[in-house]
Amino acid sequence: MVDTESTDHDRRVGEAFDALHRNVQARLDDDSRRSLDGLRAAAAARDSDKLREGLASVQEKHGWLYQELAEHPALANLLNELALWGF
Repeated sequence: MVDTESTDHDRRVGEAFDALHRNVQARLDDDSRRSLDGLRAAAAARDSDKLREGLASVQEKHGWLYQELAEHPALANLLNELALWGF
């Protein structure tokens, strides 16, 4: 039996982060790319602790990327949903 809620979540995380990556890929260096990958993994796993830590780190080290995350409609919606789940 396929868990459609998880499948839908995985799809939405993938689409949102892929779209952001296309928008910012020219500005990503190795460190910001690792940070973005970590956020994606935490969001996919619904790991609120790792997501919170990752967002704080991105805000501190990569302010421009944090701004892009906050302004991206699909990611903003996803982060709001994760917040409702206990983030």
